[in-house]
Amino acid sequence: MKYFVVIFFLVFGLKSFAQNNSDLQLAQYYFNNSEFDKALVYYQKIYETDQSKAVFMPYFTCLRAQKDDKTAEKVLKKQISLNKQDYEVRLLAGTFYEELDEPAKAKKIYEDIVNELEPNPGQIINVYQAFSSKGKLDYAKRTLDQGKKLAPYYPFNFQYADYYALAGDKRQMLLAYLDYLGQQPSIIDAIQQALGVRLDLVNANGPDFQLAKEVLLQQVQQTNAPLVFRQMLTWLFVQNRDFNGAVNQVIALDKRSKGAGREVLELGHICVENAVFDQASRCYQYVLELGQDNPNFYEAQLSLLNARFQQITQFRAYTNEEIAQSILDFETALARLGKGKVSLQLSLQLAEIRAFYADQSKKAIEDLLLLTKMPGLTDMQRAQVKMLLADIYLLDGDIWEASLLYMQVDNDFKFETIGSEAKFKNAQIFYYDGEFEFAQAQLNVLKESTSKLIANDAIQLAVFITDNYGLDSNYQVMLWFATADRMIAQHHYDSAFVLFDSIQTQFPYHSLADDILFRKAQALEQRGQWQAALGYYADLLKLHGKDILADDALFRTAEILELRLLDKTAAVESYKKLLIDYKSSLYGAEARKRIRLLRGDAPSEDDEL
Repeated sequence: MKYFVVIFFLVFGLKSFAQNNSDLQLAQYYFNNSEFDKALVYYQKIYETDQSKAVFMPYFTCLRAQKDDKTAEKVLKKQISLNKQDYEVRLLAGTFYEELDEPAKAKKIYEDIVNELEPNPGQIINVYQAFSSKGKLDYAKRTLDQGKKLAPYYPFNFQYADYYALAGDKRQMLLAYLDYLGQQPSIIDAIQQALGVRLDLVNANGPDFQLAKEVLLQQVQQTNAPLVFRQMLTWLFVQNRDFNGAVNQVIALDKRSKGAGREVLELGHICVENAVFDQASRCYQYVLELGQDNPNFYEAQLSLLNARFQQITQFRAYTNEEIAQSILDFETALARLGKGKVSLQLSLQLAEIRAFYADQSKKAIEDLLLLTKMPGLTDMQRAQVKMLLADIYLLDGDIWEASLLYMQVDNDFKFETIGSEAKFKNAQIFYYDGEFEFAQAQLNVLKESTSKLIANDAIQLAVFITDNYGLDSNYQVMLWFATADRMIAQHHYDSAFVLFDSIQTQFPYHSLADDILFRKAQALEQRGQWQAALGYYADLLKLHGKDILADDALFRTAEILELRLLDKTAAVESYKKLLIDYKSSLYGAEARKRIRLLRGDAPSEDDEL
């Protein structure tokens, strides 16, 4: 009998639960379809056993929609009695009485809430948020003022700043944030994030930027002003890409705080990231002028040389005077550090600048040959020297000397990335010389390379040879094209373009048409002519949008916009277009990653546009 009773109640309970669940589903269905009269029947029944807020809110809405104000008031009072700390429901009651034109009752509710406040910051903040969410800004302000009296130990600056932002008083909002920052400098990141959301600081002539600049200048000029205010002013200039103003501020801050140039050095790194090399140089030079005894001296020197190298080799932004100055800076640093194992990277960078950008390949070769014989280098370092030496031999037209060095590195490091790179570059030499079959045999081996980048390059060149070589009539065209490729590698750009144009003139319908546009664009990238390169990529997409190089052209377009022209908005649009128009592209995963980074999204494997 006992078991029978248990089973009976279990079955009855499950049946009751199923019924309630069914009623709730129907109630939600009718409610979502704005059929409040039908939803009301079910919510009224459910509320008898379930007074949760999730049931109450739609139930109350249905009652109001059916103009059953008497029942609505009764239910509202019952809900408040269940939890007086639910300020959202209590404010809902205030709004209810306002809508019934009973302002006295509404006012009493609001006054009671404020008067019931306790010296509990959590409660005060909850009440403030409840009032502000309902647009009751006067009561929201009174809540904060009362909270300040009750809990003077707690800083309500973020809430005050939020109130002033909602009230449209941006000056007082800024002052609230800065007041707190002066007390707690460690929260500078949170303050910067909040201001970045609430103010438009990108437009230098906009009212938000001008106001922020005015307020911060007033703060830093006060007697004994916290140093963190100058940091904020520097940050403000960076938001607007006013790096000159930022450098002025951070140098002034460093002099005042005797900070040994640490903040100046960090700003220099930011300038390099934004390709503002003149201001980066100012930062590094300032630290260098503090003297060799300064703890940041050597980092500043290396950072200056790295900035010059990036400016020349990646951004292709330089004058002859800047090239000369860069060479002098490298020579000065190497004279101080000495040439050897520790300073090898500086020696390699100097040789690259000399050979590829200063027309001093002979001097670069001499220096590198000396390095190959220098004792103390590791085998890997010696291989790095040989690789650059081979690149310069190729530049000078001594392709077989280059091939010999590539083969040496390949043989010495068969299972290392540098060995695969050497094999690929040697295969390129045979390709340049018209030995297409031998080049392809080498490339086929590299398809299994552990380096994904080298494997992809090998596959791309192998496929290119397969697609465009084989028929006797194609050999001459391929030889011209490969020769033009070699000319680009040797920086004979004008001659390469003439040869490309000859192919287009004599073989106007050849399958290499899109490859020629792509190679021209790449050549212009090497010269730092970014807009002209974008023009060729655009032509390729327009004329050959369904060919194999189309997604490559679009990805290169996006990268130029992102990394060289620093146009993040346009870069995101290009990456999106790649995902939409070329869904099977191998660049898809990378494009998604770049979009997330540029938009500042949290990383996610499942992001979809």
